[in-house]
Amino acid sequence: MSEAILELKNITKRFPGVVALNEVSLDVRAGEIHALCGENGAGKSTLIKTCTGAVIPDMGEIVVEGRSYTSMTPQLADKCGIAVIYQELNSVGDLCAAENVFLGNEIRKGIVVDKKVMAEKAAKVFESLNIKIDPYEMVKDLTVGYRQMIEIAKAMVHNAKILIMDEPSAPLTNNETETLFTLVEDLRKKGVGIVYISHRMPEIFRLSDRITVMRDGQKIQTMDAGNTNNDELIKLMVGRELTSTFPERKNMIEDNILLDVQNITGNGVKDISFQLKKGEILGLAGLVGAGRTELAELIFGVKKAESGKIIWKGQEVHFNCPKQAIRAGIILCPEDRKQQGVCLPLSIWDNAIMASLEGISKGPVVNHKKAEEICQHYKEKLQIKTPSLDQAVKNLSGGNQQKVVLAKGLATSPELVIFDEPTRGIDVGAKYEIYKLLNALIEEGKTIIMISSEMEELMGMADRIIVLAEGEHQGELNREEFSQEQIMQYASGPN
Repeated sequence: MSEAILELKNITKRFPGVVALNEVSLDVRAGEIHALCGENGAGKSTLIKTCTGAVIPDMGEIVVEGRSYTSMTPQLADKCGIAVIYQELNSVGDLCAAENVFLGNEIRKGIVVDKKVMAEKAAKVFESLNIKIDPYEMVKDLTVGYRQMIEIAKAMVHNAKILIMDEPSAPLTNNETETLFTLVEDLRKKGVGIVYISHRMPEIFRLSDRITVMRDGQKIQTMDAGNTNNDELIKLMVGRELTSTFPERKNMIEDNILLDVQNITGNGVKDISFQLKKGEILGLAGLVGAGRTELAELIFGVKKAESGKIIWKGQEVHFNCPKQAIRAGIILCPEDRKQQGVCLPLSIWDNAIMASLEGISKGPVVNHKKAEEICQHYKEKLQIKTPSLDQAVKNLSGGNQQKVVLAKGLATSPELVIFDEPTRGIDVGAKYEIYKLLNALIEEGKTIIMISSEMEELMGMADRIIVLAEGEHQGELNREEFSQEQIMQYASGPN
């Protein structure tokens, strides 16, 4: 068994009103994939930031290859061979692949950047990692999967011995995920120590040698992956047993049609028709690029349709902007929470009331009492982990940021909620809470369109599933007809 190349000893970090890390210890060995699991807000992101100098611990010790440090700086972490691949990638779209690989570490001929030499060296790194990327290709023209590979190549150029990967598969397609897994396993064979953070149980058990579980800023347990199972891991993460993956729900579907989409075309979708009954959860399935988000944008008024009709509560509507859709009782909780869902520098309070200001204001004056009631209600209902509603959203974990997106949408008291990937980047315990919330919304008389890339999630929650491929309606399944095989067949497009 190889020795630890990274040891975190009794790492403690306090923020105002909260102990983010409480004497957490962890070690990583050369040639090991060490999975780090826990609910959102468990302290995973804070812990890895202590390794890179982004967070300075109040107490504890960081030991890299036998050398002890009380804290890190980004420069020292780089010198020690520690690299992080974050979920939100740091690539620069207007630079080519080679320039991104050497970003901050450019090769120069005098004062001029030597793009040719960088391209040659980048090509060798890509080849060593079995990545097929043209070093001169502009990064903005690459898929998210390839951008992630470039970030890994950048780490290898910096001679990373310890690679920390934060939810690396979250934005990837199935094929890109398989490529990522192959690359991670190759890096393990080369002796790189890898910390792998993920909420996805199957990939944790497929990749990891050991697993450490965190909860509420504390380390709960470290175990060999072969000595545990899915149920035990979930219980350790959430501190309780989840007796079922999806909560039961009463059938609240009514006969009246709430939304009738007729032959809608535009924004990349073609001739799509469907009806939505009040009290229904309608799932939208399909592969990346199938047109699910694009269809939601047409309904919500983000984009205008070229042809077709949208009938809302029996009346044809023409939403020219989302504000009109919100006034009519429709809300969209978008997939990209950081770009479209929240304003990161603003507080939870500001974000939560942003979409409902019109309803709680008289002219320019906000009813602060009503706003406070709304914020407190959704903080408790969604279990947003924060010491204060004044906390900037950028300081929250990804899952808690997602909950703020939901709070903002629900505060408008909508009749129809369109959820685009509502549980992306959310841990298994928080997912269950979101599922219960969706069921509660239905029982309150609301209706839901749910877009998800997880077929099990759609089959567990939806009353009916429509499958899109290449912007077109390929098939529709009622609950008794649900099967992964049939959904995939439709999602693959016309034969």
